[in-house]
Amino acid sequence: MAHTVRDKTKLLHRVRRIRGQLNAVEKALLAEHECSTILLTVSACRGAMDSLVAEIIEDHIQFHILDPEHKPTAEQKKAAKEIISVVRRYLK
Repeated sequence: MAHTVRDKTKLLHRVRRIRGQLNAVEKALLAEHECSTILLTVSACRGAMDSLVAEIIEDHIQFHILDPEHKPTAEQKKAAKEIISVVRRYLK
């Protein structure tokens, strides 16, 4: 089973929260809110999207690159943790 299928509910909750944030941006634009308010809301959307991407990439590494059925070596596990850490830092 693919990790996106296994984690579908959790991922869909994230997507729905992001959709809500995007709706808030639209409403703020329609209501002609201050640009600083809109920028903060857009920034929150970006952060939420980056977190979603990081989670999917991490799961991809854990399930498709390491392949838990073939017992990854300690070196492979360490390398995977390092790349996951780099991706998460980059996306913050």
